[in-house]
Amino acid sequence: MRASASWAVRAAVALATVYAVSACGSTDSGNNGGTAGSSANGEQLPVVATTPEVADFVRNVGGSGIRVTQLIKPNVDPHEYEPTPADIQAISTASLVVKNGVGLEKWLDQTITSAGFKGTVVDTSQGVTLRRGDPDDEEMAEGDPHIWHNPRNARIMAENIEKALVSADSAHAAAYQKNYQDYAAKLDALDAENVKKFDALPVGQRKLVTNHDAFGYYVDRYQLEFVGSVIPSMDTSAELSASQLTDLVAKIKATGTKAIFSESSLPPKSAEAIAQQAGVKVVGGEDALYGDSLGTEGTPQGTYIGAEEHNTDTIVKALGG
Repeated sequence: MRASASWAVRAAVALATVYAVSACGSTDSGNNGGTAGSSANGEQLPVVATTPEVADFVRNVGGSGIRVTQLIKPNVDPHEYEPTPADIQAISTASLVVKNGVGLEKWLDQTITSAGFKGTVVDTSQGVTLRRGDPDDEEMAEGDPHIWHNPRNARIMAENIEKALVSADSAHAAAYQKNYQDYAAKLDALDAENVKKFDALPVGQRKLVTNHDAFGYYVDRYQLEFVGSVIPSMDTSAELSASQLTDLVAKIKATGTKAIFSESSLPPKSAEAIAQQAGVKVVGGEDALYGDSLGTEGTPQGTYIGAEEHNTDTIVKALGG
């Protein structure tokens, strides 16, 4: 993501629009008109979540006790996201704002300031052991932000959310704690299934090439070999140079890598061009990996667990075939 010099202008315009948005109320379903801290009075606690993954964790832990506004929609690149007037309005009336952290939401601090938000910001990355960031990219200096691709990290993220909800709404602490325990068991099961599936794939075939460097935590957890990425960065705004393209093609051929995996939130053209030069297939379309996003709401891939199951099944099938 690259910060825009015109952000302040957009923010000013957005603030002027907030009052019009406010008059119409929230567009989220389940809006009971609650205000900050209103859950103690029997209404749902208003919570804003930034990314689809974080929003899914919040819904699973919060259950019926909360009302979630998700800022970034499915298949939208979080690295390039720009907040809207509706985002500012939602933040201004929330009790909690829950973020991924590790510098993924570079735009969030200014948006919170514009909204006049005085509540609690929950950084779900707290306690996660971070992978080193790209030394050549100051935007990723805090570390690799794609922490959710290891289900063990997802468990930590969900626990941070549980603690924040209990603190904000102690009257429903028992429900939030039970929801977390139930969801943590599902995350543990996902992790165990992933291990089982990769154990069935010969070590020499576990070679991964993706659209951008989003799967580092996944690669580390399941002992894959990361051959390279079409976009040579954790940030999707980076560009592949001619020499890097040549090097990647050569590396794909030298390692015997079978496929390049495109991602749902990124265009597949560059991946297709490199695959043609390297003589390998592109895994895309409905089989594209969920790198920075989740699938469409209402589909299995519209949940974190469903998207991660899809990723593992797709990778194992393509590399084992």
